Amino acid sequence: MPVYEYRCKTCDTSFEERRSATEASPAVLCPVGHSDVVKLISMFAATGRAEASPMTACGSPVPGSCGGGCACHS
Repeated sequence: MPVYEYRCKTCDTSFEERRSATEASPAVLCPVGHSDVVKLISMFAATGRAEASPMTACGSPVPGSCGGGCACHS
């Protein structure tokens, strides 16, 4: 179940609530009980590994870009 972030405009309290996606929009009360609450846009980070281009023997992605003094010219 997703976690949604909210902020109370009356007391400026930020809080989170676990709700199903179908219940994300109905009225929410802040922990103190105020009803003037807005849903915040959540930021998240996606981590993972991007596909890397193949490297030459010297670690350079472009053959010959090392200047010629390494094993990629063998």
